[in-house]
Amino acid sequence: MMTAQDPSRKQSHPRTPCVLTIAGSDSGGGAGIQADLKTFAAHGLHGLCAIAALTAQHTRGVTAVHVPPASFLRAQIDACFDDFRIGAVKLGMLSSAEVIAVVADALAHHRPSVVVLDPVMVATSGSRLLEADALDALRTRLIPMATLLTPNIPEAELLLGHAIDDDASADAALGELLNLGASAVLLKGGHLPAAARMVDRFFDGERKAEFIHERLDVAGHGTGCTLASAIAANTCAGLSLLAACEAATDYIHGALRAASRPGRSQVAVLDHFWRLHD
Repeated sequence: MMTAQDPSRKQSHPRTPCVLTIAGSDSGGGAGIQADLKTFAAHGLHGLCAIAALTAQHTRGVTAVHVPPASFLRAQIDACFDDFRIGAVKLGMLSSAEVIAVVADALAHHRPSVVVLDPVMVATSGSRLLEADALDALRTRLIPMATLLTPNIPEAELLLGHAIDDDASADAALGELLNLGASAVLLKGGHLPAAARMVDRFFDGERKAEFIHERLDVAGHGTGCTLASAIAANTCAGLSLLAACEAATDYIHGALRAASRPGRSQVAVLDHFWRLHD
């Protein structure tokens, strides 16, 4: 005869590792927190979130941004670390110097083993998402704490203060970006002048690698969020940083290939679960 389990008995299975995203919410569902959580789920991991900003957003642009009190953001982060075993943290839209300071203080306190920083500054639509006074805070407070920095070309240009307009300047920028303090850099190549291939460049001070994919004729929404989240998920699952980046670039290519256009614009939303029906 079956008997009820004694609730006082401890469960024998260990807590599974989780991935935490600290970023902005996208009401259109294609980028930000929403893209991050879908990416974590697609990689078989439990996703956590601390919402740093709320955006009124769709595929045509950002119409409003609301930043919750910094103390509430810290409460969200602390709550996640208090209860869950966090294997990796992904950072996305952090719109002000105050928000960046709160996140940096929280990371210094909780000391996660992996921090993937996507320096979100401008939305795909062209809307600026980072206040002017936050750029210096990003450089000085957060980048030195990052395991991996994942800028696109416009973001790298803002961070470095000069243009990156061809393969040679992109190669040269890797060392400059690494000197900002992150342990490694993945410079995304999607914004370089159109060519038959797209090259994402990795550098950790010792190893350089290029991840090359066919350039797709798709204006994707949430690609940067999704890529950084996939890298964080892959490290949480046990891959090395280099292998995590390679696997994530393959994943984003598949998600772009399967993307659809649910909105009224030509901007496509990624299919984060493309592997389920590929």
